[in-house]
This record gives sequence, C-alpha cells and structure tokens, in this order.
Amino acid sequence: MSLAKAYLQIEGGTQIPCLYNPEQLSLSRRNSWSAPSMPGKGVSTAQFNGTESASMSLELKFDTTLEGVPVTNYTGKILALMEPDPSLAGSDETSNNARPRTVTFGWGNLQSFESVITSLSLTFTYFSESGTPLRADMSLTLMQYQQSDAFGPQNPTSGTPRPHRVHRVQPGETLDRISARYYGDATKWRALASANGLEDPLAVRPGTVLSIPRLGSA
Repeated sequence: MSLAKAYLQIEGGTQIPCLYNPEQLSLSRRNSWSAPSMPGKGVSTAQFNGTESASMSLELKFDTTLEGVPVTNYTGKILALMEPDPSLAGSDETSNNARPRTVTFGWGNLQSFESVITSLSLTFTYFSESGTPLRADMSLTLMQYQQSDAFGPQNPTSGTPRPHRVHRVQPGETLDRISARYYGDATKWRALASANGLEDPLAVRPGTVLSIPRLGSA
C-alpha cells in the first residue's frame, strides 16, 4: 500500500507536490446575518444577507536535507503564487487589472474548492553550514474562489472503505511505540510497516508521515 501524497494544483495545470502530508486541515464558513435595531422596538428578526466564501488552513513541512538542495526550490514556487499574473485571461496591465493564479489542494480522493492564497507564513528552521535553508514550515490560508461542492456529502462507495489516520514520526519514536499509542498493543507494529511499505522498521526517520490503518476496533 502506497501512501497518497498531497499536492497543490495550480490554475493552468502545474502541480506542486507537498513533501510531507499535512497532519490536519481546518475549514471555516460563515453566513452573513443582520438584525438592525429600531428605536422603541425589541429584538428584530434576523435577515439573511448571503453566504461568505469558505476558508481552509493547513500547515506544510519541507525538508531537503537528503537532497542537498535549497528548500526554497519548493517554497519559492508557492510564495510566487501570491503575485499577480498578467498572463491570465482578462488581465490588463494598463489598468492594473491582474490577479494571482488560483490553487486547489488535493490529497488522494480529497480535493478542495478552487482557492486563492490569502495568507502565507514561512519559517526556515534548519540551514547548511553555508547558510542554505534546508527545512521550512509554512502556514497557508486559502479562500474559496467560486461556488463549489467540495467537502460536501460524498458517495460512500467512492471513497476509501477503511479510512485511515496519519502520524508524523517524532524524534526517538519507533514503530512499536506508535503501535502502542494507536492500537494499545505494541506488537501490532508489523501492520504499520506493511501499510507504509517499510523494509527496515527500525529506521523510521523523524518527520516521516505514516498511514495508520484502522484494524478491527482500533
């Protein structure tokens, strides 16, 4: 079983892979209501003023230590998505009418609504001796660009029949300890090794994201 990798689908067809799958996604939506007060009156009936665009937040980690290349090779592509792109249809540089490209987050069977990046925070956390950044944490906030059915009710036959969790390996953790945490039984570590295609279960690198399959009542 191979673990599906998350990605960012850029308007126009380009895809940027996420080096590590996020541990969680946060989704928020708001409806606009108003209840104007009137002199000499009690509480007035609330009036619906429409639905606001949804937003999604996620944390991404990047590590190019093993590759030996700057981590900016990946983070720079995402950072550039906040810049207006005058090559998009409908752009007019003479009137300053341009916008950044839209982004869609995908992960296996999950696909978000088409979005624009409204907020990005990037922190470099590890550098080579020459000062080249090799690890980074990125926080993204995406705002829904247009009407979408993403995150709505799904056909149960179209998704994964046995949903799984994910776990990011921390320094000092081993498969048997992770097995004990999720299954209450350290001896079930072989299920984790099999689900993640690990040939050497003793050499699990910190930062690796493991699929945690649900076993029976686990």
